[in-house]
Amino acid sequence: MTAVPGGRPIPVVLDVDTGVDDACALLLAARHPGLDLRAVTCVAGNAALDQVVANTLTVLAMAERPDVPVARGADRPLVDPARDARHVHGEDGMGDLGLPPAGHLADPRSAVELLRDVLLGAARAGERVTLVALAPLTNVALLLRAHPQAAAGLERLVFMGGGTALGNATAAAEFNVWHDPEAAAIVLEAAGALAVPVTMYGLDVFYAPRVSRDQALDLAVHGGPAARLGAALIGFQCERFGAGDATIGDAGAVCAVLEPAGLTTGRLEVRVELAGTWTRGQTVVDRRDRSGDALPAPPGPAPALIDVALEVDGARYAGLWLDTLRA
Repeated sequence: MTAVPGGRPIPVVLDVDTGVDDACALLLAARHPGLDLRAVTCVAGNAALDQVVANTLTVLAMAERPDVPVARGADRPLVDPARDARHVHGEDGMGDLGLPPAGHLADPRSAVELLRDVLLGAARAGERVTLVALAPLTNVALLLRAHPQAAAGLERLVFMGGGTALGNATAAAEFNVWHDPEAAAIVLEAAGALAVPVTMYGLDVFYAPRVSRDQALDLAVHGGPAARLGAALIGFQCERFGAGDATIGDAGAVCAVLEPAGLTTGRLEVRVELAGTWTRGQTVVDRRDRSGDALPAPPGPAPALIDVALEVDGARYAGLWLDTLRA
């Protein structure tokens, strides 16, 4: 996850369910000169799909990047009904800020078609793209099952989801994986079979990069439209949760692409729990010392061996986000 030879920007695609935290990530990816944002695909999650698409177009318009194609993806999980997170993100999924609609439209292709085209185009050009998935993994699962050849254009999958010991949607499960656990399980299995490296940026690090209310106010005063939107998103969270600061959330996963040295990871076995009454959607991360009396692995699908984020330099990533929006 470093710049391509010659110092050219890193090609990335974001898969989102824009929400507040996805909006923070989109602003960073759209504005940072070290990233080449080639497409954004949308999936139901924090809000219903139509709202996610509208929110995404609005964020890109305010980031002055209407050139980035945006595509509609899955409007529900593979198995379960859709369940939104308006109680966290507001009725419109993005803080109820009353933002004007974007003046441009979504791409006519589906999310899977756009992902396929971007990745295969990169492969033909001798490039690889980092896919940053900040939402339920439905679109990515459909892509890797329907068009496994597109993996030839993938440098790495970085997904925001899961955790080693924490949940937020339930006591055991993080929202993105809980929303579509079958998709998460398919993606981890397919990535292993297709030799796609995976980084899991989960709840162990998600909340650490934080921006204060005062920093947001300064950002609003000294920045352009993208900075003012970023400041408003931080302000919404501070008001919503009665706090003096707020997480930049999904933007941390984008920071990890730009500055991987700020993230400590472990190469660990991960499974997705699909059947547990209280644990469905949990990422079961095996951190045992196998040199001792650990029992053999349970029957069932083999675990994925992926890079799991364990610690993050929160101040570094928050500073990266602020500096990018202020520039």
